[in-house]
Amino acid sequence: MRKYLVVVDRHKAPTGTRFLNYFLDRIFIQIIFYIFFFAFALFYSIVFGEIISEEDIDNNTSVAVSIIISYFFVFFAYFFFMEYYLGKTIAKYITGTKVISIDGNQPTSLQIVGRIFSRMVPFDSLSFFGESGWHDKWSETRVINIKNYQAEIQAKSEIEALGKKEIA
Repeated sequence: MRKYLVVVDRHKAPTGTRFLNYFLDRIFIQIIFYIFFFAFALFYSIVFGEIISEEDIDNNTSVAVSIIISYFFVFFAYFFFMEYYLGKTIAKYITGTKVISIDGNQPTSLQIVGRIFSRMVPFDSLSFFGESGWHDKWSETRVINIKNYQAEIQAKSEIEALGKKEIA
């Protein structure tokens, strides 16, 4: 069990910001998926000499399933690489928020994977009208306003440094 820091919850991003993150991330995922699908369709047409038509998508179950699987791959990859390596998605860069663990550290890969799979639970996006979203609670992470959080951590660090001898 992780040590819970109150300072993390004090700087949680507001519900409106979280909704904006949700909305913008979905737009960016769609754009990335369309680029991915376009590249795949172009590759397919070059290799096999035929195009993927709308009829193929509607009538061929394997093509439809492949599209759904590739969408989930893009969804997973977007959130995993952005949140694990950068702590932020594109939307979080725009809104000035970041994902951190409840102990104030960078989330582990298991926490990020937990966040991603929790997002797939129906009505997860509505869970933010409560105290915290399910994918935050279940993965022991929070989305915080990074500027305010860092300012408070810096202030506490400076207060603790008062009275300590400086060695020249």
